[in-house]
Amino acid sequence: MSEQKALLEWVEQVAMYLARDGVPPIAGRVLGWLMVCDPPEQSAGQISAAIGASRASLTSNLRVLSSMGFLTSRTRPGERTVYYRMAEGAWAVVVRRQIAGITSFLDITRKGLDLVGPDDGRAGRVREAHATFEWMAAVFDNAPPLHTDDPTGGETA
Repeated sequence: MSEQKALLEWVEQVAMYLARDGVPPIAGRVLGWLMVCDPPEQSAGQISAAIGASRASLTSNLRVLSSMGFLTSRTRPGERTVYYRMAEGAWAVVVRRQIAGITSFLDITRKGLDLVGPDDGRAGRVREAHATFEWMAAVFDNAPPLHTDDPTGGETA
C-alpha cells in the first residue's frame, strides 16, 4: 500500500471518529489531512485534491473549522492563494471551550431545578443532567495539566 493511500485511510478514520459527535465528514477529513500532510500549509485546492472534496463543500467546512479554532490561514506575499494549517494548540483550545461549555450548562440545569422545584417529577430528569455535568466538571477540574511536545505546554489561550 502506498504511503498516500495509507495516509488517506487514516484521514478517513479521523473523519468517521469525529462524525460520531456530529462533525461533518468533510470537516473531519480536512482535520485529518492537515494533521499529516506535508507541507503543513495547504491551499484549498491542495486539500480538495487530497481528500476528494468539492471546492464548495470544502470552503464552508474550512470556514467552520477556522471559526472553531482548529485552523489558521494566511496568504503569501505576491500571491492571492490562501493557505490553511492546523492552529498551534488547536485540540487543547477546542477541548477547553467544550469544558467551559460544561460549566455553562451547569448554570442552565441549576436554573431548571429552580424553575420546576425539587419535588416536581420533571426535576429528576434535570437532576440527572445536572449530576452528569457536575461530575464531568469535577473530573476536568481535578485533571493533571496537559503536557505536549509544544514548548508552551499546550497552554494556548
